[in-house]
Amino acid sequence: MTIGAVLPVKDTGDAKQRLAGFLTAAERQRLALAMAEDVLETLARVPGLSDIVVVTRDERAAALAERHGARLLTEPSNEGQSAAVERAAAALSREGADSLLQVPGDVPGASVEEIDAVLAAHDCTGADRPAVTLVPSHDRRGTNCVLCSPPDVLPFHFGHDSFGPHCAAARAQGIAPRILPLPGLGLDIDTPDDLRAFAARPVPGRTLDYLRESGIAERLLVTDAA
Repeated sequence: MTIGAVLPVKDTGDAKQRLAGFLTAAERQRLALAMAEDVLETLARVPGLSDIVVVTRDERAAALAERHGARLLTEPSNEGQSAAVERAAAALSREGADSLLQVPGDVPGASVEEIDAVLAAHDCTGADRPAVTLVPSHDRRGTNCVLCSPPDVLPFHFGHDSFGPHCAAARAQGIAPRILPLPGLGLDIDTPDDLRAFAARPVPGRTLDYLRESGIAERLLVTDAA
């Protein structure tokens, strides 16, 4: 089965607005790039993936894609995560891929073992047998990973409250979605509390290195103690 992984990355210069009260714009951009690179490095080590596609119009994110051997799909404008994944799904379908695995760029705690677990849980013999596997966010409101066969079988509804709509969209098509909660994939970094949760169970990588080198990790400890 051919599985194309899709990583959408919006303009990093405007990234992580919910962290604006805690991090500067430059810090948010560097954090977004560090997290995206961690996710790319993880995907590149998953043997079950046939392709990695980065959907972006951001030059720095495009450079990361090239550095890690991922394919670049350029967006004409920032149309949102759902539109970006739909663009990739259409491309993968045209190319004959069996499945699409979508992973966001803000889950630096995701591991190869977790991605392997998603692939193993996905019961599908090919594009002729529709299947959907979902990894919810830690609060079970968002969707932090989607594996669907064929790539364009699911209408995408990404956002802060996308998990319920994704489940409903699958069931509306007669597909019983497989739900797989996972701690690394489930923790998307959007708020200071998310950063604290990540720092509490640190995962080696560029994100952790940046948090420590920039002094952000120390600032998290100070605010915890306040």
